[in-house]
Amino acid sequence: MKTIVALQSNYIPWKGYFDLIHDADVFIYYDDVQYTKNDWRNRNKIKTPTGATWLTIPTGSAIKSRICEIELPNSTWQIKHWKSISQNYSQCPYFKDYKDFFAQIYLDRQWKNLSELNQFLISNISKLILGIETEFLDSRNFNLKGSKQDRLLDLLSQAQATEYISGPAGRSYIDENEFFKAGISLKWKDYQGYPEYSQRHPPFDHNVTILDLIFNTGPEASYYIWGWRNHSTKK
Repeated sequence: MKTIVALQSNYIPWKGYFDLIHDADVFIYYDDVQYTKNDWRNRNKIKTPTGATWLTIPTGSAIKSRICEIELPNSTWQIKHWKSISQNYSQCPYFKDYKDFFAQIYLDRQWKNLSELNQFLISNISKLILGIETEFLDSRNFNLKGSKQDRLLDLLSQAQATEYISGPAGRSYIDENEFFKAGISLKWKDYQGYPEYSQRHPPFDHNVTILDLIFNTGPEASYYIWGWRNHSTKK
């Protein structure tokens, strides 16, 4: 059995994204597909005293490019984003524990490519903070044919997948019969039931960046993503 998730890289994604990564044996960054501007690829939300606020990376006008081809025109946004993150999370119980880790990413390196930034953040948060042992691959390392679903199935076949996990949004474009014909079991991810944690600026909001969970719960972050399910089962 080999469970695979293939997904476009997002900017500091919400906890559900990392839940999918944890479920997989192999997670494939699927960034050689069409970029969609002002989607989750280049922005996400943080909690502030006035509610959830977007942090958006400016990507210029190259909207007809693939995600992996999106170049970042300047780095001024990096200082602005880190300032916003620091201002809104510095009072959280675990901010100091992870401050240097994220400050280095935002302040010590100038990012030129969106996909490179996203993948670096996701992989390092997964491995170094959440302790996820999933293998990471990149779809650009495969010689893929076809388009849309056929291309995805070709990727999964070459990666020797026996099971594919999709988020619920995939129901709008995935043909389950085609996966059955390819001998790949299809599983739909359920994001329901995440427990709340001590979050600043109520009301509670699940749909914010993973940074919110990390700064508020620290080493217990994984419990609020997947660990709670095991706890519930034992009950």
